[in-house]
Amino acid sequence: MANHFLAYLYRLQHIERWSLMRNTRPENVAEHSYHVALIAHSLGVIAREIYGRDIQPEQLAAFALFHDAAEVFTGDIPTPVKHQNPRILANFREIESLASERLLANVPERLRGSYAPLLARQPADPELAKLLKAADLLDAYLKCTSEMSAGNREFATARRQTEEKLLRLELPEVEWFLAHLAPGFERTIDELSENEGDDPQS
Repeated sequence: MANHFLAYLYRLQHIERWSLMRNTRPENVAEHSYHVALIAHSLGVIAREIYGRDIQPEQLAAFALFHDAAEVFTGDIPTPVKHQNPRILANFREIESLASERLLANVPERLRGSYAPLLARQPADPELAKLLKAADLLDAYLKCTSEMSAGNREFATARRQTEEKLLRLELPEVEWFLAHLAPGFERTIDELSENEGDDPQS
């Protein structure tokens, strides 16, 4: 019997994000998942190396890769729609849960034990879950930053709201990321090259 798990996941590249906004460059769920995995891994390394926390960056990155996998069936529902009222959000969470179950059913049976936690959308460990949430928000923040750097003020309110959500998490890893890694996203490739290798923390 054929299992369509990976075939479904590859289709995430066809699902567009930010559908209610005018974009200078479209973004799909597959690239978003990759970026969230990069950021989650970075947050894990920062947590471990800077703040001495017992965090496994690789585990965090794995959860990030699959955090929106259910959207292959649900599509990407814009945040203003999902959070319009508690009933809509509760109904959408139930739909997400059913979509995750459907996706897991497409994993070969002998592999399901490994994929079940990853398709649960967030880690059972609350510390990992909070860092994963931060990585997801940071990717949205960086998308807003890139759009605004390209002159698209459509993302000004989204950036402000996302930054407020990030600060409410009260994670030192996020503050470190924003201070040391995020500023480069406002620069051109030439500006990045001029400052290559400059690191006041090294």
